[in-house]
Amino acid sequence: MYYASIQKCSLSWLFTFLLLTQSGFAQMTSSVPVDSIDAIVQSHMRNKHIPGVSIAVVRQGAVVLSKGYGLANVELNVPATPQSVYAIASVSKQFIASGILILAQEGKLTLDDDIHTYYPQAPQTWQGITLRHLLSHTSGIVREAPAFDPTKIQPDSVVVQSAFPLPLQFPIGTKWQYCNVGYFALADIIRKVSGQPWSTFLKERIFKPVGLTATRTTTLSEVVPNRVDGYEWEKDHLHRAIPYRALRPSGAFLSTVLDLAKWEAALGTTKILTEASQKEMQKPFVLTDGTPYPYGLGWRIDTLMGTSWIHHGGSLPGFRTEYARFPQAGLAVIVLTNSEQALPEQIAKEIATRYLRSTSGKLASGK
Repeated sequence: MYYASIQKCSLSWLFTFLLLTQSGFAQMTSSVPVDSIDAIVQSHMRNKHIPGVSIAVVRQGAVVLSKGYGLANVELNVPATPQSVYAIASVSKQFIASGILILAQEGKLTLDDDIHTYYPQAPQTWQGITLRHLLSHTSGIVREAPAFDPTKIQPDSVVVQSAFPLPLQFPIGTKWQYCNVGYFALADIIRKVSGQPWSTFLKERIFKPVGLTATRTTTLSEVVPNRVDGYEWEKDHLHRAIPYRALRPSGAFLSTVLDLAKWEAALGTTKILTEASQKEMQKPFVLTDGTPYPYGLGWRIDTLMGTSWIHHGGSLPGFRTEYARFPQAGLAVIVLTNSEQALPEQIAKEIATRYLRSTSGKLASGK
C-alpha cells in the first residue's frame, strides 16, 4: 500500500514529495512575486511535516492569489488545490456569530438578551450572561461541557445543559476564556428563534446568497467532493487523524479558500451584515473593570504592522486553519492545512506582511 511505503521512505524524499505544488488560480501581482509566497508556504511544510496547504489572498474583494501545495490525500496522491475542502474548525465561529447578528438585525433577538430567555432552566449563577458574553467568550462558563463526546451525536441543548451544574470559572464579564459551550448555546438559540436547524438557517441566509457552494456542515457519512483528509506527524511518519463523528457548532463547517474568499468579498458589502453589525463583530469586548479585551464577536482583534488585524484560527484533529483580515488595507489571507503540527496563523502573518509592505506607502499617504 502507498501509505505503508511513504512511512518507510527517507525524510528527505518525503519533504521533496510534500513540497510539490499544484496551482489553481495564481497570478503575479505587481508588487508581490508568487515565488516569494511559495517559499513561505514550502518552508512551513518542510519544517512542520505538513502534507497539504491551500491559500487565498484577497485584495479589495478580488482574489489575487489562490493556490494549493502538497497533498490533500497522501494515500491516493491527491493534490491540494484551491477547490480542496477542509474542516475549518473554529474559523466557523464567525458564521454562528453572523447568524445571531442576522436575527438581531431583524429584531428577533438582541445581543444583550439574558441566556435565561432561551434556557429558562439555566442555574441562577448564569443570571446576567448575555448573548454578547457567549459570543465574546466572557461568560465564565466552562470551555467544554461534560456531555460532549466526539463519537456521539446528540442535541446541542443536551451538551449545554450538562454544564449547568458546574461553577462558573470567573464572575461574568470579568475575564476572557475560550468557551466552546457558548457557541453550542448560540447555535441552539439560532434554532429556537428561527424555527430552523441552525445549519439550515446558515445555509439559507449566508451560504446560498453569497454563493458558498462548497461550504457545509461537517459530515463523515456523506460524500463530499474534493474533501481533504487530516493527518498527524508522529516521530518520523504521518498517520491519519481520527475525526470527530459529532458535529460541533463551535467548529462546524467544511469549506475551501475560494468560498472563504467569496465571504470576504461579501464582508466588504452590506449584503448579509449591516455596517453596524460588522462594527459590533470587530469591536473589542469591554470587561467589567473597563478594560477592552482584543476579541469581538467570533473574531480576534489585533494589529500587524500598524494596521487592524481581524482574525481567527481553528483546530480539529488533523486540521489547522487561519482566516486573517486587514480591513484598512483591503487585504485578507486565508490558510487551510491538513496537519495538526501546522502554524497557519504564522503562515498568514508572513504572507500578509509581504502584501502590507507593498501597500505601506499607499496606507501612509491615505491612498
